[in-house]
Amino acid sequence: MTPNYTKGNPNAGLTPITSPWMHQIFKDQQIIKELIEKHGSPINLHHLPSFSANITSFKKLFESHGLKHQIYYARKANKSKALVKKALDVGIGVDTASQKELEQSLALGGTGKNLVLTSAIKTKAQYALAINAQVPIVLDNEDECKQAQSIAEELNKKAIVGIRISGFTVEGSKLYSRFGFDISTVEAFILQNFGDKGPFNKLSLNGFHFHLDGYSTLQRGQALSDCLALAKRLKPAGFSIAFIDMGGGILMNYLESEEQWKAFDQALQEGVKNNNNPLTFNGHGLGYEMINGELTGKLKTYPYFNKVNGTAFLKEVLDFKDAVTQESNAQRLKAMQVEIRIEPGRSLLNQTGMTIARVAHRKQDARGQWLVGLEMNMSQMMSSSEDFLLDPYVMYADKEESNAPVEVFFTGAYCLERDVLLKRKISLPQLPAIGDFVAFVNTAGYMMHFFETEAHLFELSQNLSFSTKDKLAVADFSEDDMI
Repeated sequence: MTPNYTKGNPNAGLTPITSPWMHQIFKDQQIIKELIEKHGSPINLHHLPSFSANITSFKKLFESHGLKHQIYYARKANKSKALVKKALDVGIGVDTASQKELEQSLALGGTGKNLVLTSAIKTKAQYALAINAQVPIVLDNEDECKQAQSIAEELNKKAIVGIRISGFTVEGSKLYSRFGFDISTVEAFILQNFGDKGPFNKLSLNGFHFHLDGYSTLQRGQALSDCLALAKRLKPAGFSIAFIDMGGGILMNYLESEEQWKAFDQALQEGVKNNNNPLTFNGHGLGYEMINGELTGKLKTYPYFNKVNGTAFLKEVLDFKDAVTQESNAQRLKAMQVEIRIEPGRSLLNQTGMTIARVAHRKQDARGQWLVGLEMNMSQMMSSSEDFLLDPYVMYADKEESNAPVEVFFTGAYCLERDVLLKRKISLPQLPAIGDFVAFVNTAGYMMHFFETEAHLFELSQNLSFSTKDKLAVADFSEDDMI
């Protein structure tokens, strides 16, 4: 009997892209055991060199186009302070979306030059903190402009602001967003209200920002083009737009195989259509359902396989050409000396994190299904996606080839029927034992912390960061509280 590990659904499934550092961890169960005994289960591991490599790849793309640029790590994507510190250390910024995020980023060395405040709802305290620290504030609507002006007057300081814009028209259709000023009216609003003689004379308008739902490069390309045109029209009136921030939504790819992704989607549809879906817990359709005998809906998960992702995705946005001038966004940005800004959360965290939990129990339910309970809950690995569609890895303390294969669902610690960590059924070469470990890979972006809660007075997952070494020891992992 020797220690071993295996991917769930070893013969097919949805095989995640992994990095050497992950397999180094899988092979060293003693390290996992010591870390979980010290910090509890689950633990979140953050590989800082992978984070740095992602940052470098985006920097190189901007540099290849000769563009003024700034990259902001989207703080809401992950709560680890180590990532904030690393972002600032390597010369990028941090996008903050709450009071605590801004406070923490300032405490870790952030300044008005490398932070931005983009909260959907901003309190008086947020405005005051940002204005005092000269952190740019992205304003969403007229009420926010009035509030920022009032607080800037109280503090007798200028507030550096950007205006969030929405309502772009793409292929004849107006894009809806609950965020921002409509592009058709924002120009008149700026001309009437900003500048030294306007009612918002304490607001120094430096740039534009947009936040688009979905993952279309065409939509982002058109939005950036429209913002550039707006900046050009405003310049004769004395408004010098220094930056355009295109937000996030830069796709990343999680999976090795497009064929596996398509096969799963097709099998899921067929299972729902035939009212015999064996792939998920209780036949969950993940967005598909039968209504009046017809299959309806769509897959309500992140698109885990993407051919165009990361820098290739961003390049398509930069290469988008204006319909009139036939100049690309990159050419126009360079000619106008406007700084392009991005706030990728997920794609900056690609291959950066992993969540590992300990097996607490095994049982068969009334339907004969094997349920493997882990020492974690659904809020510790949950995003807006209906499910996390990557095969996990299981680390067996003792793996015997003679043991029978088994299909399991991984369940969590909340006393809720819905606390099923993965809705997808996972096949394994043998049933995990109490004390074995299960690893969910590539969880750093919007999975580890997005909905993590203390509702049941559970301790929040410990964040640990490290850099690659030939032989790791517990002392090589830095606790977030020590940063």
